Amino acid sequence: MKPKTTSGWVVATAALLIPLLLVLVPSAQMDLSHRSLQMQQGVASYYHDRLQGRRTASGERYDGRKYTAAHKHLPIGTRVRITNLETGKSIMVRINDRGPFVQERVIDLSRRAARDLGILNAGLAPVRVEVVELPDADQT
Repeated sequence: MKPKTTSGWVVATAALLIPLLLVLVPSAQMDLSHRSLQMQQGVASYYHDRLQGRRTASGERYDGRKYTAAHKHLPIGTRVRITNLETGKSIMVRINDRGPFVQERVIDLSRRAARDLGILNAGLAPVRVEVVELPDADQT
């Protein structure tokens, strides 16, 4: 089928190129040498209880009792240290989901992680996110 307009050609080309790019550029090969991906500062939030048991981007079910989190760009399986900049408390979590999709927020935490970080009451807190360990290539 031949597109009849320039916009049709653009759509057809994009439809072919986007899946190809997704195959050729896996998240496991993401360049984390850029400092902004090794360490970020921003606002943390946490998952609502109604998400308990729902599938995450990793395929596992969300469990608010575990130390897990959602991040927009870090590879699934990455271990990060989260530090509450107001209290100095730190925890370790594993990235198993994508998000948060709210401007200014850099990470969504499980309920347990949020509790241990001391942000349950406020709901939000300024944090530092530091990459501690990237996943093995076969984990992603």
